[in-house]
Amino acid sequence: MVAKETGALQAAKTKLENQVEELTWRLQLEKRMRVDIEEAKTRENVKLQSHLQEMQLQFEEIKELLIKEREAAKLAVEQTPVIQEVPVIDHEMINNLGMENEKLKALVNSLEKKIDETEKKYEETSKLSEERLKQALEAESKIIQLKAAMQRLEEKLSDIETGDQILRHQALMNLPSRKMSEHLDIKTNQHVENGYREPQSATPAKKIVTESLRRSQIERQHENVDALIKCVSQDLGFSHGKPIAAFTIYKCLLHWKCFEAERTSVFDRLIQMIGSAIENQDSNEHMAYWLSNISMLLFLLQRTLKSTDATPGKPPAPTSFFGRMTQGFRSSPSSVSLSFRGLEVHQVEAKYPALLFKQQLTAYVEKIYGIVRDNLKKDLSPFVSCIQAPKSSRANVLRSSGQSFGKSSTTNHWKSIVESLNGLLNILKENCVPAILCQKMFTQTFSYINVQLFNSFLLRRECCTFNNGEHVKAGLAELELWCGQVKEEYAGSSWDELKHVRQAVGFLVIHQKSRISYDDITNDLCPILSVQQLYRICTFYWDDNYNTPSVSPEVISSMKVLMAEDSNDADSNSFLLDDNSSIPFSVDDIILSVEEKDFSYVKPAAELLGNPAFQFLQE
Repeated sequence: MVAKETGALQAAKTKLENQVEELTWRLQLEKRMRVDIEEAKTRENVKLQSHLQEMQLQFEEIKELLIKEREAAKLAVEQTPVIQEVPVIDHEMINNLGMENEKLKALVNSLEKKIDETEKKYEETSKLSEERLKQALEAESKIIQLKAAMQRLEEKLSDIETGDQILRHQALMNLPSRKMSEHLDIKTNQHVENGYREPQSATPAKKIVTESLRRSQIERQHENVDALIKCVSQDLGFSHGKPIAAFTIYKCLLHWKCFEAERTSVFDRLIQMIGSAIENQDSNEHMAYWLSNISMLLFLLQRTLKSTDATPGKPPAPTSFFGRMTQGFRSSPSSVSLSFRGLEVHQVEAKYPALLFKQQLTAYVEKIYGIVRDNLKKDLSPFVSCIQAPKSSRANVLRSSGQSFGKSSTTNHWKSIVESLNGLLNILKENCVPAILCQKMFTQTFSYINVQLFNSFLLRRECCTFNNGEHVKAGLAELELWCGQVKEEYAGSSWDELKHVRQAVGFLVIHQKSRISYDDITNDLCPILSVQQLYRICTFYWDDNYNTPSVSPEVISSMKVLMAEDSNDADSNSFLLDDNSSIPFSVDDIILSVEEKDFSYVKPAAELLGNPAFQFLQE
């Protein structure tokens, strides 16, 4: 019966191994397909965006042409003397103008349909990319689960073999003494004839004792890992600015020598625990807590592990999902032991499971960082997607008595943006998130604000006004004040990311634009803006307060000439800014940002200190 169960388990193990290999192959194929799809999508998006911009530019030029023709027709009608006695009507000209008008309307309608079709194609491509990414992540998670199941089957098979040996030994001991002696005599004679003697009773006993000890050690190890995961899955807080959970996990892994193990399921269980813990992506407090813990654990691993040379039989490092981090992980800054106050760290030879664990931690740092950053962008989106001066303030600008009301309304609008920034900053500080991650997060957020505000000037004529320029200028002053208050430690280069919208606002609020030359605009006012962007702003601008004109026709003509010269360049036709959602930091940036290396006052998890198996945490 035991032999049948053993054979069945071995067959199940073989089947699982085949499934793991097949899933791994499918995952690699899916990742390669995803990379190809992403590249194709990028090329298609660039092509569609360029086409869309060309159509929008044509649409605006046609619209301007229609306005000019209407004004010319109106002026011609006003200048033509009216003779009541002999009314003359040029029916042919009227018919021609009507036909021209119908053609232009049809062209505008076709352009609008093409724009809608392009937007639909872009949305479909984005949905397909998200589905592919979700499938790849699900396959990765399933492989980890299968590996853990295979590990448990192997351990169960080993336990069954040990039990089988114990049963055999007990059956041997229960035989009558006479038969046992005859059996031993026969064995002894056989060995004498063969020229050697072999003790038959001592070997099974030693083997049984060894297997029993190994089995008890495995059970104790499982219990200890369960206790650790149960403890760190809770919010343990911080001790002297250091995350307690990360410190506790690191000391346990170091004490259990998991980093030097060729095979272990501890890392897979920790990764599953972290993946389950960050499912609530809407809570920035929860995300920041795990971002701090994983960053600190990654710092400790990077300072402790050094990779060994490649050996035969060692599983290859992944090349698609985590491949871009592998090279950094396999290089160690030094091979000597590192000493932090309160924590003696000796570098150990890292095996494949430990290196893979570091890669997975890095992926989680990037994922959580992106979640928190996107949550902040989502909070700011209602304020910056289409920002305009309040209508009440526009009316009151013309009245001296209403100036204070307009200023108050502007201040209240931007106050919500500053409150969102302060709210996230306080959360990051409370959870001791590394300063480098805070800098990068706010820098990318300010870049997002810059993109949204600047593109609104280029796409919506009602935003490109003198009054709206004053409104945005007041808001930029609030953001500059915020950057000065939080200092460079957390703000980084956030203020520099607003350079496009700052220069555009500088043009909108300057007086006597008709006297400004093209060189003054490109050299002094807006040196970073392209010709296409300047042309859009200059032609869209209108003064809703004093009805002052925009730049002179000579400046507009100069811009048209330059745009015609650059028309063959695909990049020059793109005047809108793109939001950058990449990961702007590396593992080395996180490691170098941790300046305080004093661990002498960091306390491990209090829940584990009462467990005798975790007494080493007090050392």
